[in-house]
Amino acid sequence: MHLMKGLLSYTINVKGRLIDLGEPQVMGILNVTPDSFFSGSRKQTEEEIRCRVEQIVSEGGQMIDIGAYSSRPGADDVSAEEEMERLRKGMTILREIAPDIPVSVDTFRADVAKMSVEELGVDIINDISGGELDKDMFATVARLGVPYILMHMKGTPQTMQQAPHYDNLMKEILLYFAEKVQQLRDLGQKDIILDPGFGFAKTLEHNYELMNHLEELQIFELPILSGISRKSMIYKLLGGTPQDALNGTSVLNTISLMKGASILRVHDVKEAVEVTKIVKAMLA
Repeated sequence: MHLMKGLLSYTINVKGRLIDLGEPQVMGILNVTPDSFFSGSRKQTEEEIRCRVEQIVSEGGQMIDIGAYSSRPGADDVSAEEEMERLRKGMTILREIAPDIPVSVDTFRADVAKMSVEELGVDIINDISGGELDKDMFATVARLGVPYILMHMKGTPQTMQQAPHYDNLMKEILLYFAEKVQQLRDLGQKDIILDPGFGFAKTLEHNYELMNHLEELQIFELPILSGISRKSMIYKLLGGTPQDALNGTSVLNTISLMKGASILRVHDVKEAVEVTKIVKAMLA
């Protein structure tokens, strides 16, 4: 296993403010959904949303990822109208508490992305589909001029775990990113963050092969986001449920940073912040 010798330094432009990703960032998950896979992250009432935002901020989270469409395997489809309504409610409360924190919106719909940036003041678009589920997404993001998190996935949330197959996992993921990054660059997109998509159209074995080779994504010289928080790659290996997967999450978050990840997308902010401090001390 190849590990980093020091932290990589990237910056992203968030509405004219440069954010230094040489300091590993912890992105707290705010799910304004009724059906996310980890029950502890489902926040629907105003009070639940308020408490979650306050928790992320107080525990040291530097970013918040708000999602109104559950992308767990087999999740129900949600209309764009319903997704937008949930986001309006969530963002109104979030901005009251944390007016300046960078916020990414977890959506694969171009019209939802546009509304989130223009109407709700969202800073970053986080698209699980890499533009595959909405042909207008890339052009929309480039026009909006906001950072874009480009994730690797095959199929849809409804179909992605139905026997995912790769002839050569890392080769296919690297080619996917090479093509998509070029498409975005051609449209004038400046800031791109790569998310290899742990748990999306990947078996248990695929996920660990990907983690073992995560540093290969550095070939693109772009920041990497690792999102493994409480996922099945942990609890299916160790036994138990998402509720039992915090320790395994911290282990994989540590490995992610040692292999060059700049952002950790997590449910458990306090523990992830501790991981970043320990790894930073090691690599200083």
